[in-house]
Amino acid sequence: MNGSDPDEQLPLEIEEYLTWLRLERGRARSTVEAYRRDLRAWAAHLQHLGREVADVTEDDLVGWVGDLGDQGLAPSTRKRRIVAARNLHRYLAEEGHVAADVGADVAPPPVARGLPKALTEAEVDALLSRVVGDDPVARRDRAILETLYGTGVRISELVSMSLQDLDLHDGFVRVVGKGDKERVVPVLGAAADALGAWLTVEGRGAMIPSRWRRRDDEQAVFLNQRGGRLGRQGTWLVVKAHAADAGLGDRLTPHVLRHSCATHLLDHGADIRAVQELLGHASIATTQVYTKISTERLVAAWRSAHPRAGI
Repeated sequence: MNGSDPDEQLPLEIEEYLTWLRLERGRARSTVEAYRRDLRAWAAHLQHLGREVADVTEDDLVGWVGDLGDQGLAPSTRKRRIVAARNLHRYLAEEGHVAADVGADVAPPPVARGLPKALTEAEVDALLSRVVGDDPVARRDRAILETLYGTGVRISELVSMSLQDLDLHDGFVRVVGKGDKERVVPVLGAAADALGAWLTVEGRGAMIPSRWRRRDDEQAVFLNQRGGRLGRQGTWLVVKAHAADAGLGDRLTPHVLRHSCATHLLDHGADIRAVQELLGHASIATTQVYTKISTERLVAAWRSAHPRAGI
């Protein structure tokens, strides 16, 4: 059962839990909506069983683990849905709505952890060297690519940047990441130069419309050619266009530039805690994935270059 109807009324216990997530835990709207989608699938499964939320048993939850597997869903999707249901039932138990936490001993399916794909430094140089010209679009595109690679920000953080968040004089930008957590990220070197060239009369100034459609557009760091705030899709198109021009094809995404930033920092000896803070990772374990990449590169370099490698 998918529970895919967005207008379907959810059980009261689930609605109360979602409200608690938003108001008491301060979860971002996007996070709450993701929980809503996953719990809608759980509610549909319970409806199929003829079971009320308050009467769920551990066997019901274990059965859903198997049912999700039978649907051919990706392990990451299955894990996310099981975790959402487990968190719901833990909340119900802690709030005294049910006698016991039925999901406490139900393990979600394991998810194989893939390593992020980073560009080599030569590939990054080749990409950025091809974004030439002093017209407004070229200035904007160069600033986008340099900022993604130079700061490691997420695409959502990039497109939500506003002028009041950016201080090129002191070299930082304030961004809002996952969970509405705010952090300060350095903007230095080539990224600062590219942003400075974009934020001029000849750059961003040339894209300013005669009249702003929305007040938020007026404060946007990056504009589209209609004079509105550049969105995620527009940024994706910018990155993909220059990826094709540089011969990188489908290998390059905004997130790959973030991966490349982290990997290259660690390659050059940056402290992992500093990289964690830069990227806005809640857990150091997330950042440690990049140390494995750096170690593998070091081993590969040794094997290919050291005179004793073949002995």
